[in-house]
Amino acid sequence: MSSGSSGNCYYLGNEKQGIIIDAGISARRICSYLKETGLSIEKIIGILITHNHSDHVSGLRSLTKKYHIPVFTTDTVWKNILSQSTLKKISGDCIRKISVLEKFQLAGFDIEAFPVSHDTPETLGFHICEGSKRITIVTDLGYICKTAAMFINAANFLVIESNYDEQMLLQGKYPPFLKNRIRGNNGHLDNRHTSDFLAANIHDELSHICLAHLSKENNTPEKAVETFRNSFKAKGKSMDTMPSLVVLKRNVPSEIIHLEG
Repeated sequence: MSSGSSGNCYYLGNEKQGIIIDAGISARRICSYLKETGLSIEKIIGILITHNHSDHVSGLRSLTKKYHIPVFTTDTVWKNILSQSTLKKISGDCIRKISVLEKFQLAGFDIEAFPVSHDTPETLGFHICEGSKRITIVTDLGYICKTAAMFINAANFLVIESNYDEQMLLQGKYPPFLKNRIRGNNGHLDNRHTSDFLAANIHDELSHICLAHLSKENNTPEKAVETFRNSFKAKGKSMDTMPSLVVLKRNVPSEIIHLEG
């Protein structure tokens, strides 16, 4: 529904019900976006949270207060969410604690959270399965560690960060400390890092790659796609025969992607 530093929120559902991954936009916008795509907030039976940064949790208070939707994340992430003044009043009835690398079920999906490297006490990716469909969502990480690589390579539908173009970042107006934070191992993935990894690890079962969390100031969809084409070409592969590549939109809902199988 939204992807980027101004707010992140993703919907995943089946014919009966659905879940939201992150709630970094307002409850009003979430409801509006769902309605635009023919869905309803009443269909949402759970929210997964990756970490406590505001562009991933700013809508939580209203969602839990008005709709009483259970929210799932680890104890560490919960402690950091509840320490924020605007989120202290989340009802305890909505708090659900999960553990990394331990599967649980929600909305007909088998879900497993895994740790990634980002500048919070804990940040999560999610691997979500239903039948033969294996979906990995990993949107805030400074580098791809062995654990993240395992879940990325296990997916046949992938939502992955492609946050910035390195030259745009280096030549941009951000102060040095922020540029270093973004480029560091606890920051974000750039176009080249993401594209080089996928070009080297592509497999026949991967049907979709969705590029997420693009920076408004330091990236463009065109830059991201161009970098992917160059990385695949360097490996002797054509993007024309590779998985469907989609750049997720910011502030407006991307089209619903229907998965077969």
